[in-house]
Amino acid sequence: MPGIDGLMTMSGFLFALSLCLLLAYFALSWHHIGHWKGRAVLPRAPRIEHGVLGLVLLAHAVLVLLPLLSGAHLDLGLGRALSTVVWLMLLIYWTSSFFYRVEGLQLLMLPLAVVALGVELLLPGHHLSYELANPLFALHLLVSMLAYSLFAIAALLAMLMLVLDRALHARRATTFTRQLPPLLSLEAMMFQVIAVGFALLTVSLLTGILFSEQMFATPFTLNHKIVFACAAWLVFGGLLLGRVRHGWRGRLAVRWTLSGFGLLLVGYIGSKIVLELLLGR
Repeated sequence: MPGIDGLMTMSGFLFALSLCLLLAYFALSWHHIGHWKGRAVLPRAPRIEHGVLGLVLLAHAVLVLLPLLSGAHLDLGLGRALSTVVWLMLLIYWTSSFFYRVEGLQLLMLPLAVVALGVELLLPGHHLSYELANPLFALHLLVSMLAYSLFAIAALLAMLMLVLDRALHARRATTFTRQLPPLLSLEAMMFQVIAVGFALLTVSLLTGILFSEQMFATPFTLNHKIVFACAAWLVFGGLLLGRVRHGWRGRLAVRWTLSGFGLLLVGYIGSKIVLELLLGR
């Protein structure tokens, strides 16, 4: 375990790294939004942009993983949780861009990263850290974070579908909509992401319910997080079932997706806001 001086030194390093990452994400956001609005300073260079984002994600990985490597603990305060989820979202986006056309998502994800790191810098918090020596808890945590990240990506894809659908109905193409993949491709990606996220959420709920005492040293209790997570599980499960049996798509699928993600958001982020900001716990 690192000493007090080591912890203070690492804390200062992580703060400086968070600030540098915030500026990097802001610069990337400025670049992409500038092209969307036709006011860009630098020309588009997809390979260079992809490489730069990869380097930024590598630095972000240090921010997420260094505390684990130094003490096998993970701080799950509001700021760090948001930063970790956004990092996973961008990592999934960056990896997927090798195989799929995911243009347009960066316009939503990069500003979201700026917000997440801003929250982490402004609200570092003083919370209980979670021990990762327990493999069950580590698995539960990893699966849960991946599920939340995938459902967040699905929600962003749903928003892009709404934008593109309205542009097509209005017969008014913009610089932004011309960059997006076809509507059917966005829809297919959204359902693929939801299917994987649903499987992970199922594992997360089962491990949380069946192994609560082994992971948290307390018997399972039905709290607000579990209620909202189960409600979201039912929504996403109903959406996938409706897709298979009745061919649900379009705006109906978008509404179900955003509703399910809204339940997860209220259950997880909403509870952290109440506990950490309002109640100071």
